[in-house]
Amino acid sequence: METLNKLLAIDLNYIIIGLIVLFYSLEQLLNTQFQFKKRPQHLFHNILFFGVFYLLNLVWAIVIVFSVEWLNNNQIGLFYLFDLPLWLKLVLGVMLFDFVTYWFHRISHLTPVLWRFHRVHHSDTSMDASTFFRGHPVETFLWFGTSNIIAAGIFGLDLIALGLYFIVSTPFFFLEHSNIKFPVWLDKTFGLIFTTPNIHKVHHEQDQFYTDSNFSDIFILWDRLFGTFKYKPPEQINLGLKEFEEDRKQTFWYLIRSPFISMGRITSGDLKKEKK
Repeated sequence: METLNKLLAIDLNYIIIGLIVLFYSLEQLLNTQFQFKKRPQHLFHNILFFGVFYLLNLVWAIVIVFSVEWLNNNQIGLFYLFDLPLWLKLVLGVMLFDFVTYWFHRISHLTPVLWRFHRVHHSDTSMDASTFFRGHPVETFLWFGTSNIIAAGIFGLDLIALGLYFIVSTPFFFLEHSNIKFPVWLDKTFGLIFTTPNIHKVHHEQDQFYTDSNFSDIFILWDRLFGTFKYKPPEQINLGLKEFEEDRKQTFWYLIRSPFISMGRITSGDLKKEKK
């Protein structure tokens, strides 16, 4: 327990900064999966999203901590009906936070208003590890931040489980968006239970048939169980959204405003007609 407390005491922002430096360096040194230009500009615009995230998180983290502690103090949630060992609570806690996030993520694709905000993340046509940062602050905090509070309320999860979930999920976020070639055998083994980079990149395919799949962050098991798993060879994937292909639509300021701009979603049928 002491080791776990030391791990959870590490500032997550330090971990995030360390991971972006690591993966950005690896993407310069190793064979990349996709080639693109203007990488410094691309990184700059995505880093601006992290700056906004960092500032807003100073406030939103207080809201989450207060909410989860209130739920725990009032013993709200299913785990309070059972006497489970700590290790099992933590394992189940990470899985259940991921499970609830899966449903919130899925709903954000199905609901037009929510999709306006979520498409900011999918807009990146030159995806690399920094794409993890590209998320509209309204969605990041008010939508996905709320999912953690709801998960805690339903299942009786505490701050230790939530902290462990963040520690486990954050490396997945960078791996899944990194512009590095990964062997297909990972998808056929590790990918039976966990979300691999190749599997997640299918989720970033511009064809809506694939975009609306593979919603899981850690456990691809949820997609397999609920019928939303799809696969496409990584070399055949076209990243981003067709409606965001212009350079001006890849800038931080445009992306922040984009949920409030009327922009029709280009569907699978539209793409097929365009190819003809």
